[in-house]
Amino acid sequence: MNRKTLALPAVIGLVAPLIAACGGSDGGSDDTSLKVGTTDRISASAEAPAPLDPAYAYDVGSWNILRQSLQTLLVQPRGGGDPQPEAAEHCAFTDTGNERYSCTLRKDLKFADGGPVTADDVKYSVERVLRIDSESSVAGLLSTVDTVETRGDREVVFHLNSADATFPYKLSTPVAAIVDPDEYPEDRLLDGFSVHGSGPYTMEAQVEDGTLAKAVFTRNPNYRGSLDVRNGRAELVAFETAEAMGTAIAGGDIDVMSRTLTPDQVNELDAKPDDGIEVVEMSGLDIRYLAFDTDAPAVQNKAVRQAIAQIVDRNELVARVYGAQSEPLYSLVPASLPGHSNAFLNKYGEPSAAKAAKILDEAGISTPVPLDLHFTVDHYGSATAEEFDVLADQLNASGLFTVGDPKGAPWKEFRPASLKGKYEVWGMGWFPDFPDADNYLAPFLDKKNFLGSPYANSKVQQVLIPRSRREPDRMDAAPSLTEVQDIVAEDVPVLPLWQGKQYIAARDDVTGTAYALNSSSTLQLWELGKGVGSE
Repeated sequence: MNRKTLALPAVIGLVAPLIAACGGSDGGSDDTSLKVGTTDRISASAEAPAPLDPAYAYDVGSWNILRQSLQTLLVQPRGGGDPQPEAAEHCAFTDTGNERYSCTLRKDLKFADGGPVTADDVKYSVERVLRIDSESSVAGLLSTVDTVETRGDREVVFHLNSADATFPYKLSTPVAAIVDPDEYPEDRLLDGFSVHGSGPYTMEAQVEDGTLAKAVFTRNPNYRGSLDVRNGRAELVAFETAEAMGTAIAGGDIDVMSRTLTPDQVNELDAKPDDGIEVVEMSGLDIRYLAFDTDAPAVQNKAVRQAIAQIVDRNELVARVYGAQSEPLYSLVPASLPGHSNAFLNKYGEPSAAKAAKILDEAGISTPVPLDLHFTVDHYGSATAEEFDVLADQLNASGLFTVGDPKGAPWKEFRPASLKGKYEVWGMGWFPDFPDADNYLAPFLDKKNFLGSPYANSKVQQVLIPRSRREPDRMDAAPSLTEVQDIVAEDVPVLPLWQGKQYIAARDDVTGTAYALNSSSTLQLWELGKGVGSE
């Protein structure tokens, strides 16, 4: 088997493992060029004309573009742990209540065009996101920001409206990226595919039919930050299918396959130890779940949602579709994070059509209940279609639901439609903004949630989430987080399905693959190089 398994920590506060990048740091140079494949399809449309504006972008594909070309005050370390300074020289809470956070910028920060980066630019960038407050709900990550103050050219102070121990992590995400005020309008989104920042690369977009076909990253000579850039140029090439991406790496047209490899591809590459391509397996924190429009007539009664939760067999789903590459998940919070509880397993136990029938009967729901399932065909990998066929089969086999063929749509249509309430039940994935249980709960349950869901629970929003954020030691937040998960299992506004691992495949002359992805599924192109060496 030619697979490397890397157990990178996913828990806040753990020390980064002492794993050397593939081949060390001697393989990368200004003239090193790499081509990386992806199946992420980033499109501009009338419904979503600004896919790469940090005030709108809120999916892993778009963020992976922004992380290469925009700079944040803090960055999540290559191997895990607390955020570390990036554009900042130093950041810290300056009060005992976690309500005032100050950062001092590095000296001589510059945008890619050579213009200076100042504290006023940081203030502008954050306030712009909050002012625009786009329908993607990405501004919700900054919901605890009350005011932003600058002190001279290098110090910026965030005054929060409530305690938020997770705030440093939020500053490490692209929503808090520093943008050039001369390029980004103050009160509207920047349409198209341009990105203007101070990150490790500049980006040139090659667009075909409104979709990003290739993002060409060139090392930014004006970059000042903490990242060690190990190549001079990296091209991120979009493929329509994982199979086409696999053909490209086999033919030497690309050097690396990133997300998303199919389960079959991982198994096939493992079985070929001498083909010059290596699979790297890393711990992942991505999850898949069903979302419900709790105002839709078919699922408005929570008994219907509870019955679905009682029927779905996660073990069968994982075994039939993903095998050892994922595991059943019984909460929105992955099993490896502090604060996780098996809330759905505790409430529903093993799958049972008889128990589901009792739930529906006691609620006076006539059966079979007609139901439509929706999924995206090009955002989470080609196995998604098979996954939804299995879910439909399970619900139909119970005799309590009538589910037609699941309906698939490309992400550029799927995401706007879900936000506009056109689906009653749809499948989504979540790649964490940062590795903390809060980021698996608040985005779905807080005000202006990521799903555009009408579901709201006042205790969750007004008591439990704020209480959990007051705890600097995240283990101390577990009681509040557990109660939130119990409420989710009772009301079922979402239904967690499985937690995945993450993989890349690379030709054997590529170095740095150990850190090509971090635990939040961030693509770290700056880690990759070419050379001779081994881990």
